[in-house]
Amino acid sequence: MQGVDPAWLPDGAFRPIGTRRTLVRGSGPLVDTVYGEVAKACERFGGSVSREPGSYDLVLELDGDDGSEGFVYGRADGCTTVTASGARGLLYGFFQVVRLGETAFLDDAHPASYQPRSALRMLDHWDNVAVHPVMGQVERGYAGGSLFWEDGRARGDLERVRAYGRLLAACGINAVAVNNVNVHATEARLLTDRIGEVADIAGALRPYGIRTHLSVTFAAPIVLGGLVSADPLDESVRAWWAGATARVYAAIPDFGGFVVKADSEGQPGPFAYGRSHADGANMLAAALAPHGGTVHWRAFVYNHHQDWRDRSTDRARAAYDHFVPLDGEFADNAVLQVKHGPMDFQVREPVSPLIGAMPGTRLAVELQATQEYTGQQRHVCWLGPMWSEVLRFAIDGESSVGALARGGLVAVANVGDDPFWTGHPLAQANLYTFGRLAWDPDADPHRVLDEWIRLTFGPGPGLAAGLRSILGGSWRTYEKYTAPLGVGFMVQPGHHYGPSVDGYEYSPWGTYHFADRDGVGVDRSVASGTGYAGQYAKPWADVYESPLSCPDELLLFFHHVSYGHMLHSGKTVIQHIYDTRFEGVAEVEAACERWASLVDLVDPARHARVAERFEEQLRSAREWRDQVNSYFFRKSGAADERGRTIY
Repeated sequence: MQGVDPAWLPDGAFRPIGTRRTLVRGSGPLVDTVYGEVAKACERFGGSVSREPGSYDLVLELDGDDGSEGFVYGRADGCTTVTASGARGLLYGFFQVVRLGETAFLDDAHPASYQPRSALRMLDHWDNVAVHPVMGQVERGYAGGSLFWEDGRARGDLERVRAYGRLLAACGINAVAVNNVNVHATEARLLTDRIGEVADIAGALRPYGIRTHLSVTFAAPIVLGGLVSADPLDESVRAWWAGATARVYAAIPDFGGFVVKADSEGQPGPFAYGRSHADGANMLAAALAPHGGTVHWRAFVYNHHQDWRDRSTDRARAAYDHFVPLDGEFADNAVLQVKHGPMDFQVREPVSPLIGAMPGTRLAVELQATQEYTGQQRHVCWLGPMWSEVLRFAIDGESSVGALARGGLVAVANVGDDPFWTGHPLAQANLYTFGRLAWDPDADPHRVLDEWIRLTFGPGPGLAAGLRSILGGSWRTYEKYTAPLGVGFMVQPGHHYGPSVDGYEYSPWGTYHFADRDGVGVDRSVASGTGYAGQYAKPWADVYESPLSCPDELLLFFHHVSYGHMLHSGKTVIQHIYDTRFEGVAEVEAACERWASLVDLVDPARHARVAERFEEQLRSAREWRDQVNSYFFRKSGAADERGRTIY
């Protein structure tokens, strides 16, 4: 653990608790965790902790055992109190006091209840056990190797895994899937003869209330069990899954469940047997049900062998078309895990209409903390505002996405074995923000950012203001110099880093901008396009149907328009493209200068790592600006009104 960045739990964050007298009441493993945390803080800063009655500054009390996660926080008569009727609630209440710092011991506060809005707040690690020849140890990983696995075997450094669980609990995350949804031959065996390795990881995460989940291959009965079929309606297949699942729970009694990617991008699934996704999910749900487990069935299913000449095929339509007819057919412990947008975690895309179209199905909404399409943790891109927009979006005109996510909120993890956890130290803000928004989707993301800054960097108004200016608008800055107005996938194929405007335009994975000499964008209207806009409930179907009502930031996602089309902003499409590319680069230059000005206020190693990443971000932003502007200048022939150099 020496040399590992403490992220948002530095020693100083525990000083307010560690200098005071604390009573911890209750029993059980998680209460012991809380007691241990307080004891370490007191040992460091001179306070005291006890389990015996007396006079105290802080009382942390478990008064029940109902498994709940909420807590009551208040302060009166010189004493701060946290009470909970579930051990996880006491743990989260303790970290609430950590977040409040000195404020928790200064200001009287009437008792108030705090409850997570989502029962499941999970990270999916796309970690490979064996190094993959293309994706490496971690698929879409930008922070070194895996925390859990190293070249074919489990890591022995479980103390780092425990420290990771501690960080996650401190921001409200309660579940982790420890391997890639693309399950290869080695990873498949974690379900059976290598379940002991998963049990060891679960044991390291358990003290902080983290339940462990496992990604499994739908073909496991064939790959691992020697069966000739994986047909979900075959009784021998169902019996195999029931037996395998029972053995998992024998090794890990609090196991959370399975994550499954099926009939997607080459992964096996029920289609091979003429069965539906509901048939496949329900088979696994039946195996998990006796043990209280859940299957998370991913809805990322589409044709990845498209003909770019066929303008009727639309990847955006796929999830809705596949799954809406199955609404109401999924078991109660089956959760359909839906990406927040219809494509693939682009810097800007609409909310997936599937989220509002399946009232009879438990849905989990999936976000991406690892920055696959948002700078790969080489660029500063704090995603809190994007996620907040998604989670607050009233997709059916009334209910927000956060309210409709009855199956929980999930993020693809952005952590690896890098000393700074996320490679780019400022990318830690994305992980922290996800946890806090998963707890409360209506939380102000900028307040969450301030919370992360205060915990991670300590007090100091100058430093806080500098970090806020760098991070607060960084998502929109990234959007300004990359793909414009809702267009996606203008990236280098394969690794997805850096600009390639036509990189995917003629590939089997889809067609994304249809730029020609007359205009740009994808017609997804009902009247003349793919009909995707009609998948939305009113009023959004009407809003997106016409280029006159469609929001500017999504115009090219929904419509093919001329370069001279006038946006609501008063600019033409082509001038918007030119202006925002230049603005984006200027904003990165300003952020670089602001970070340099903080050199005396930040730990030298952390400052140096961020400065190095900023050098690359600025180089890449200029490359994006020049390639995108030049591409559309050559297509349109329209000059920049401001006379700037476009090659």
